[in-house]
Amino acid sequence: MGQLGMMELMLIFVVALLVFGPRKLPELGRSLGKGMREFRRATNDLKAGWEDQVRDIDREVKSATRDVRNMGRDIEKDLQNSIKDEPPSSKTDSKAPPPDKSKTDNAPSEPSA
Repeated sequence: MGQLGMMELMLIFVVALLVFGPRKLPELGRSLGKGMREFRRATNDLKAGWEDQVRDIDREVKSATRDVRNMGRDIEKDLQNSIKDEPPSSKTDSKAPPPDKSKTDNAPSEPSA
């Protein structure tokens, strides 16, 4: 709905004057003004409360995100340190068994025919 023009406001005023009379009209205007002020104040309070809650949640989310990133960095550093500290010989020992020296040093050669 658009804004009311001057003619529409005059028509509303005349109808209100005819319906409520000249004595009740100022009282009705005051009551309407109070109601509008209270409604505006309540909506502003609600809006401010909502914005405070959103700000608090946003602050908590940022804090949790920072904590998770720090934990990820700590895990990455611990993993890199454990890889650096691991001896390289332990990797090759598990793959191949050590050679049996008794067979290679004292083994007789094949009999000649």
